[in-house]
Amino acid sequence: MRAALLQLTSGDDPAANLAVTSAMVAEAAAQGAGFVLTPEVTNCVSLSRSHQDEVLQHEADDITLAGLREVAAQHGVWLLIGSLALKTADADGRFANRSFLIDPKGEIAARYDKIHMFDVQVTETETFRESEGYRPGDRAVLAETPFGTIGLTVCYDLRFPYLYRQLATSGAQILTVPAAFSPVTGAAHWEPLLRARAIETGCYVLAPAQTGTHAASAGKPRKTYGHSLAVAPWGEVLTDAGTEPGITYVDLELSAVTEARRRVPSLTHTRSVAGPGG
Repeated sequence: MRAALLQLTSGDDPAANLAVTSAMVAEAAAQGAGFVLTPEVTNCVSLSRSHQDEVLQHEADDITLAGLREVAAQHGVWLLIGSLALKTADADGRFANRSFLIDPKGEIAARYDKIHMFDVQVTETETFRESEGYRPGDRAVLAETPFGTIGLTVCYDLRFPYLYRQLATSGAQILTVPAAFSPVTGAAHWEPLLRARAIETGCYVLAPAQTGTHAASAGKPRKTYGHSLAVAPWGEVLTDAGTEPGITYVDLELSAVTEARRRVPSLTHTRSVAGPGG
C-alpha cells in the first residue's frame, strides 16, 4: 500500500483549509496513494477560544468532515483525517480533538478522541493548556483495513508508550500520530519519540504534521514544527518532509512488521512487576 502524508499549514479559516486539503488529497491519489493522512486540527489551527467558538461546528455539521468524506469517495482512497476540532454537547463547552478514518466509499470507519491533553509550559513565554478548551477521550481505538490494522492516536499521546503497547498487543500493525507539534519540543523530542514507538511495538508509525506559522484572523499566530515522518517497524526513518507544506510518500509492507517482531519479540515478554512499596 502506498501511503501519502500531507504536511499542512492550516490557518483559522476552515473553508480555506478544506480547499487546500482536498486538492492535496486529489494529488496524492493521482500519484497512486491508497491511504492518505492529514495532520492534527486539519480544519482549524487557532489559539483563540472565542474564534474557535465562532467557526467550529459539531460533527454532524462540520464542513471539513463532509468535504473530505466526499473527496475520499471521489478518489476511492482510505483517508485518515488526523483530527478535527469539533464542538460537543458537553455542559462546560469544551471541544473534542477527534481523528477519523474514512473508507474509500466515504464512510466513517473509525473515530478516536485524543486522550492526553497538552498541558505544558514549553518555555517561559509559551504555555499550552489544551484541557481548558478540549475534553479528553477515554478509549483506545483500532481499525481494520485491507492493508493492515491501524491504531489511532494524536500528537501528545506520543509521550505515553503504554497506549501504543496496548494498541500493538491488541493487533495494530500501523500506528498513526497526526500532530501539530511545538517547534521547541519538536526539535528535541519528535523524531526520537516516533522512532521509539515504532521500535517498541514493531509497527509502522505514520506521523503527518502541521508546519510553519499559521495564519490567524484572531489571537496570536501559532507556529508548528513540521517534519512529517514515516518510521519503519525496525526504527528507520523512511521519510522526513522537512518544514515546507507538501506531500511525502511511503510504501507499506506488512512483512516488515512480522520480521521486526520475529527478531525482537518484546510484545510477548511483558511481565507483572511488584512494587515499589508493594
